[in-house]
Amino acid sequence: MKSLFHLAIHVTDLDEARRFYGGVLGCAEGRSTDTWVDFDFFGHQLSLHLGTPFPTTRTGRVGPHMVMMPHLGVVLRLPDWLALADRLQAQGIAFDIPPVIRFEGEPGEQRTMFFFDPSGNPIEVKGFADFDGLFAS
Repeated sequence: MKSLFHLAIHVTDLDEARRFYGGVLGCAEGRSTDTWVDFDFFGHQLSLHLGTPFPTTRTGRVGPHMVMMPHLGVVLRLPDWLALADRLQAQGIAFDIPPVIRFEGEPGEQRTMFFFDPSGNPIEVKGFADFDGLFAS
């Protein structure tokens, strides 16, 4: 059974979050109040609430990279990942880890990129040519 996730995180400014998640990432806005807003985050429910974001540290070793922990992520089909990477680059998004191929030629080969939302929440977007490789070992 495939399911959808729901994640609620803090942001410091809802208007800035709307511009980023809606305008930059292209996520459709759902319900909202004056203290939170929901987004369709690539088919999943992401709720952004006013508050202090989680503290993060660069403690996740993945291949040659030390990645921010915790982080929010999504896995896209490769054509969608490529289109999003192009859109983010065209909009001048500063990448923490620019678009790169990880585990090239190995099981689980993927594309990845890391960036931050305006509140400092780290986001990873992975791209797979074949979703069967998602849990490959």
